[in-house]
Amino acid sequence: MNKIYIASDHAGFEMKEAIKKSMNNISFIDLGTHSLDSVDYPDYAYALSNEVKKDEDSVGILICGTGIGMCLAANKVSGIRCANVTSVTFAELAKQHNKANVISLSGRYSSVELNVEIINAFLSSTFEERHMKRINKLDKK
Repeated sequence: MNKIYIASDHAGFEMKEAIKKSMNNISFIDLGTHSLDSVDYPDYAYALSNEVKKDEDSVGILICGTGIGMCLAANKVSGIRCANVTSVTFAELAKQHNKANVISLSGRYSSVELNVEIINAFLSSTFEERHMKRINKLDKK
């Protein structure tokens, strides 16, 4: 994996900063936002998704209040498979079964510790090729 992009809206800003501090062994490419000032989550989801789309060896982490809005926006970008993840098991399965290249997290309803565990599980999991037939069907739309 080459690059790990991270982005949030204002509701996910504090979580994003806490994750970066907790995971200081990882070099994140931070695409914003950089304050608590109100912003529109699709802008950050699209910016991150387009960067991940350019480099298939990269992954992305999006954070908003629930993770739902970011996930919806990211999945509008062709080639992006974003999963809104709320557990370590879902992080592993998102990569193993769905070849997720982006995950979205909750900045308000999950702890920093859980989100760090989720990110570690996502980054360490690998796609299981036996699911490729289904992924190809996703990519045809």
